[in-house]
Parts: sequence; structure tokens; C-alpha cells
Amino acid sequence: MKAARLHSYDDDRLQIDDVPEPTISGPHDVIVRVGGAGLCRTDLHIIEGILAETFPDLELPYTLGHENAGWVEDVGSAVSSVSVGDAVIVHPLVSCGVCLGCRRGEDMYCDAGAFPGLSQNGGFAEFLLTGERSLIKLDPSLEPKDVAAMADAGITAMRACKKVAAQSHGLTKVVVMGVGGLGHIGIQCLRALSPVEIIAADTNEGARKLAEETGADHVIEAGEGVIDRVLELTGGLGADAVLDFVGERGVPAQVPGMLRQGGTYYVIGYGEKVEIPNWDFVIREINVVGNLVGDYMDLVELMALAARGKVKLHTQVYPLKDINQAIDDLYGGRLNGRGILVP
Repeated sequence: MKAARLHSYDDDRLQIDDVPEPTISGPHDVIVRVGGAGLCRTDLHIIEGILAETFPDLELPYTLGHENAGWVEDVGSAVSSVSVGDAVIVHPLVSCGVCLGCRRGEDMYCDAGAFPGLSQNGGFAEFLLTGERSLIKLDPSLEPKDVAAMADAGITAMRACKKVAAQSHGLTKVVVMGVGGLGHIGIQCLRALSPVEIIAADTNEGARKLAEETGADHVIEAGEGVIDRVLELTGGLGADAVLDFVGERGVPAQVPGMLRQGGTYYVIGYGEKVEIPNWDFVIREINVVGNLVGDYMDLVELMALAARGKVKLHTQVYPLKDINQAIDDLYGGRLNGRGILVP
């Protein structure tokens, strides 16, 4: 089969290789014929070498791609919840089901989890090996290529927005920093789950237009002066919450200035450091909350919202052979929404 693989952390290009198709080796294994695989900024960080220390035993070359959906191609002997031909979306973690993290329903805390596209071969290929516990059957109204990126970008946004919704009311003001592949989903999740007033900020004009289309109440230009614009829209008090889908390019340094007393900084994007003086934590009583992808039920709920038309991915589709063009477009800010690779 064809697969887009990383051969060196010193090379920002993936190579299209001919590799053997995956095979069933365990009773709960499932092989999925990939119908769509999302391109994530994490993939860029992987190419840049961020996983060299996180997964030191990972041998190159290997296949990227952790946002996947498609059709069941083959199943292990004990698989009972899906059948060959079913359209499915793939939760990014292959979890064990028996550790304490899994028992609590926190799949992302699995002690023995495997992460296709990060710790083992992923979905930038014609076929993907995963586990039965990772699969959710799609509503007939949904196509794999239209929802693939919800397997990571979607549930990452969903997880953070559920935290915001649990603490919000009709007067709550929330800033969404970055309206790219995650941010435009975040706006829709906030709109579906809560009564909050949404302020969306991005440096890119196309992203700001996307923010308007997906339901933001106010859309402003990010960059220099963004703190003043947020304060103006919040009556000088600051926002109750900021969802930072960027995590770099100076945004972490700006967020504390946007928060009101008692406000919360939800860290979602990454790349730089969050540096806040202890004085601010104490006197302003602000909070910083990390967000690690999302669990299986987050994806189940998100698929329900998608089937009802409450959340829709804005996508740009590329054939797998054009993976490097997609990467260039993401680096260059020319990709609004989410890039989807189709084998």
C-alpha cells in the first residue's frame, strides 16, 4: 500500500513509500481502510523532531496521521461491535480498557495506550491498524473524509469547551485565540454547549471570515493590540476564559492580560511556555488548565452534534500524494480549517 512516511527529523518532507498492508495479530484488532486523515499542527511538530525524546524507541521511517476515519476492512476474532464495511471514525488512542485511567473513562490517561501516528504507524496510508475500543460507527449522514479531523482536532476542542460550559452562564465572555483547524470547531462547540459570548481572534483574514461563519459574536484581529481590543469588548474587565488554540507566536504571553480576575486560561495549542508571575495567580486568582485531546465519550458526543448539523468541519482536501503541498500550505497560513488527506 502507499503511505506517507517520515524518514528523517532533519527533512521537512514526507516520502510516499510502498509498504506492506497491516495485518490482524490480536483478537480485538481492526484494520480500517482510510477514507480521510487530518493534517494537524502536531504533525509539523513531529517532523520538526518533537517526538525524538518523547518516543525514543520510535524507529524511522514511520507513517504519520492520527486523525482518521474510513471503513472497516478486517476484524480480529473477538470483535463484535463493528463489522466489515462499517463507516467509522477512529479515536486516536488504542486503549487497554483495564487500567485505572480507562476504568475512569479517561482514555487519554491509559497506562498502556498506543497512539497511531505518534507512537506507531498512523493513517497517512491506505490502511490503518487500530483496536475495536477506538471505533465509533458513523451516522449514515456523515462521510469519513468530512469528519476525520474530529478524531483529534474535534475532541481536543470539545474537551476544552465542555470545561468552559460547565463554568459558564449567560454573562460569560470567552476569547478563542486562533480560528484554524481546532478553533473553528471550538466556536461551534461553545455555541452548541453553552450560552457564552464568543470573541474570536486571528491574524489571518481567511480565519477571521471563518470565525464569522461559524458563529463568533465578535471577530477581531490578533497580534499587537489584541489585549486592548478584548478589554474594550469586555467593559475593561477582561474575559472569563481564553481558549488558546495557538500556543506559540507570542500568544501565551498575551493571554494573561486578557483575563478578568478569577478568569481561566485553557492551554490547548503548544510550542512556547506559559510564564505568569506568582503575584498574578494570588492577587488576580487566575487559573491555567491544560487539555489533552479528549476521551472516547467526547468523540461520541461530538459525532452526535455533527449528525445534527451543530458542528461542521471546514476542510481542504488533498490526495495523499500531495501531502507535502498540504504541509507547505499549513506552514504558510494558506490552509483555513483542516487539511484532509485522501488515499
